[in-house]
Amino acid sequence: MHAELQLDNQICFRLYTAARLITQAYTPMLTELGITYPQYLVLMVLWEQDSQPVNDIAHRLLLETNTVTPLLQRMEKMGIVTRKKGEQDKRQQIVSLTKKGRDMEEEAYKLIPAGMGETLKACPLQMDDYTLLASELDSIIETLKK
Repeated sequence: MHAELQLDNQICFRLYTAARLITQAYTPMLTELGITYPQYLVLMVLWEQDSQPVNDIAHRLLLETNTVTPLLQRMEKMGIVTRKKGEQDKRQQIVSLTKKGRDMEEEAYKLIPAGMGETLKACPLQMDDYTLLASELDSIIETLKK
């Protein structure tokens, strides 16, 4: 067997597993909010800057619009966001938070940072380690998205 093909030698497996387990750790908190992890990602984008075109949200999340659109449709049915045609470009869909969507930011703030901190407290990494890890992952992401 080639060492390069052994599972334990694959960074991709570690990244995949870490991402899957982190997403799984978010699930109880997001269930309490009544949303999924992808919906949470959309909300974070809109909490940073409300009223954005679908294309901008998809670009920020490194997703295709045909992936984001069904999420937004479900979120609109839930009363979290609204979608309307753009004023300058009628082909654009502008997504905005409703009051419920804006209020969810405070609920998420109360639940998620503390909840994830509790989940990861047994991990020996310190905050500086997470900051460095985020920077390293950003480098990988930037390289791969070209």
